[in-house]
Amino acid sequence: MINYISVENVAKAFGERVLFENISFGINEGQKIGFVAKNGTGKTSLLNIITKTDLPDHGQVVYRNGLKTAFLPQDPVLDQHLTIEETIFTGDNEILRAMAEYEGAMANPDDADRMQKAFDTMERLQAWDFETQYKQILSKLKLDNLSLKVESLSGGQKKRLALANILLSKPQLIFLDEPTNHLDLEMIEWLEEFFARESVTLFMVTHDRYFLENVCNEIVELDQGEMYSYKGNYAYYLEKKDARLTAEAAELGKTKQLFKKELDWMRRQPKARTTKSKSRIDDFFEIKKKAKQRRDDHQVTLEINMERLGSKIIELHKVSKKYGDLIISDQFEYVFKKGERIGIIGKNGTGKSSFLNLLTGNQLPDSGKVIVGETVKIGYYTQSGIKIKPGQKVIEVIKEFGEYIPLKKGRIISAGQLLERFLFDRKKQYDFVEKLSGGERKRLYLCTVLIQNPNFLILDEPTNDLDIVTLNVLESFLLDFPGCLLVVSHDRYFMDKIIDHLFVFEGQGIISDFPGNYSDYRAYDKSAPKKEEAVAVKTTEVSKKEKGHWKQDNSTTLSYNEQKEFSKIERELKKLENKKTDIEAIFAEGTLEGDKLIELSKKLKAIVNDIEEKEMRWMELADKMG
Repeated sequence: MINYISVENVAKAFGERVLFENISFGINEGQKIGFVAKNGTGKTSLLNIITKTDLPDHGQVVYRNGLKTAFLPQDPVLDQHLTIEETIFTGDNEILRAMAEYEGAMANPDDADRMQKAFDTMERLQAWDFETQYKQILSKLKLDNLSLKVESLSGGQKKRLALANILLSKPQLIFLDEPTNHLDLEMIEWLEEFFARESVTLFMVTHDRYFLENVCNEIVELDQGEMYSYKGNYAYYLEKKDARLTAEAAELGKTKQLFKKELDWMRRQPKARTTKSKSRIDDFFEIKKKAKQRRDDHQVTLEINMERLGSKIIELHKVSKKYGDLIISDQFEYVFKKGERIGIIGKNGTGKSSFLNLLTGNQLPDSGKVIVGETVKIGYYTQSGIKIKPGQKVIEVIKEFGEYIPLKKGRIISAGQLLERFLFDRKKQYDFVEKLSGGERKRLYLCTVLIQNPNFLILDEPTNDLDIVTLNVLESFLLDFPGCLLVVSHDRYFMDKIIDHLFVFEGQGIISDFPGNYSDYRAYDKSAPKKEEAVAVKTTEVSKKEKGHWKQDNSTTLSYNEQKEFSKIERELKKLENKKTDIEAIFAEGTLEGDKLIELSKKLKAIVNDIEEKEMRWMELADKMG
């Protein structure tokens, strides 16, 4: 097994706060490592040290000579003046250099050796199909308009473009910081399949537990300043971590018993100390240190006194909304019932967040009515996050909503106690908000939404930037939440755990109601015939049907002429691929010279271009078929 990177005794501290010290581990060829830790415990700091964007206080990170790496940060830096396509072609990409060399060789036909060498490089890198590759990847990541300038892209589009650049550059080792943020569910599943089949080495930070489960073959965890490694996927990690914590708890119990015994001995000792007793005293202080260790594993248990919901909650009557050509909803009707737990899924740009703004009154429908019951108190967690005030401390953010929060059975909880339940210890409560990590700010913002005691909770991508520990805490709270719940999330594990049915946003105002969680929907979707596209059913129609009959009316969307064209393209592609293989075999013999070499090179290029054009048209038709 080839070692790519060795992390040797690295340490990092900020003032008196020690994040970790003497951390050592290696990254080897073929490993697909998921790196997990609580927010604020040094996860990002260690990632920055490994990627050499920051230096450790001591220790070192040693790279294998010639190792080609790539790093996808949460906020990638791109040239704002380039287009999407120009960004791809200015990347650090061996294939692009090979293409440039091949073009140069074509321009100098007398140099047969250079031509042969350029061809061999193109062949080794499989560079003939590069244009098709990058267009397919950009299409999967919903970056179809290649002429758009980077400066006009959203933050999510920029991250997807940076990801595409990395995938196309084919590095030996890829570092990824929350790669599934800003991807919709379809993109995440495509990326998951891509990494699962590619022989690339990965080191990633992600909170997406299905992604960890399906991609990673090792999990490393930074816990209490120590690094633990688990040679398996996420399910294996959970099993073995639980066993480790159980063993640690048993050992701590034994240590505490020994501490009590030694403390009694210490109290009975005379002032004069023998050499033997001095040794035992030293052991005593070591035992005392271990016995006082505490695992910092708080669990949030919120019992906020929620106001009861009346019979009328939220009703949508023939609600329509559009922005230019983008239709958010078209005559949509739905009546929310008590205790409903609804997840919202759909491709980016289908209007999921806009729909939430219609419900909350932040936007008005073009037609129809949104009626909110008198007893409804909405808690709305948006993607924009918390607004930071300069010089404001964590505790002060909570106190803006009151010194105390009412709980069930007439009890109350102070702002400080509430923060402790949200994993902010007493010291952390007096930190300035601007010093918090991204995940800690999200956690604080979530706390401010929940303490307002809502009975209709709306969460727009609540899992972004939250660590796995906090996600488990949030899920536990939401499972006990007695009010209505509406969630937009690309976290499949999270959705499966807390929601009962789905609003599926299919684009152009079509919103369907699916009676099950995300995994149920994917199983249903994959079982549908590939060449038949499900006809969307409005939620009002769904409520009149049995759940098992959801979307049974299917029909193809290709015309007769398009079906003929599709079959013809498939036949032509096979012929072109055969021609391409024959010409490449002639090149491989190395016997061509001069004009014949140039002529055959031009012929190969024309065939490759023809294949690319036909493949693009084939993809368009296949996409219409579903």
